[in-house]
Amino acid sequence: MTPTQLPITGGCLCGVVRYTVSAEPLGSRTCWCRLCQYLASGSATVNAIFPADAVTITGPLKTFAGIADSGCHMMRGFCPECGTQVSSIAAERPHLMVLRTGTLDNPNRVRPTDIIWTSAAPDWAALDPDLPHHPEQIPPVK
Repeated sequence: MTPTQLPITGGCLCGVVRYTVSAEPLGSRTCWCRLCQYLASGSATVNAIFPADAVTITGPLKTFAGIADSGCHMMRGFCPECGTQVSSIAAERPHLMVLRTGTLDNPNRVRPTDIIWTSAAPDWAALDPDLPHHPEQIPPVK
């Protein structure tokens, strides 16, 4: 992962939800699981993983609980005004917070390092040949 300039900032489309991150990302993955395809309206999600205690969110987040294809119990946060998907936290790993890289003020700051759940990707999906491909979930970051 390339070092970034801190803090890392971002937010939702309408600006009601904003966040600041005071730590480098622990990892970043493009996910093609079927659930992420729903979240991304047909594509993959691109997710940056941070220590949860390094993320400060301002503004209201509405949450949606569900079980990920990995089996983790997820709490997903989105803006109640514009619907932008902002965050996810797994009950099994509450010390980690996932932020959608599309919500970063500068999405070039965090690049994916892996592509996961390629077994669920549609046959038309464009998978970066320079990144490792994994048919399902890989071990979580620490």
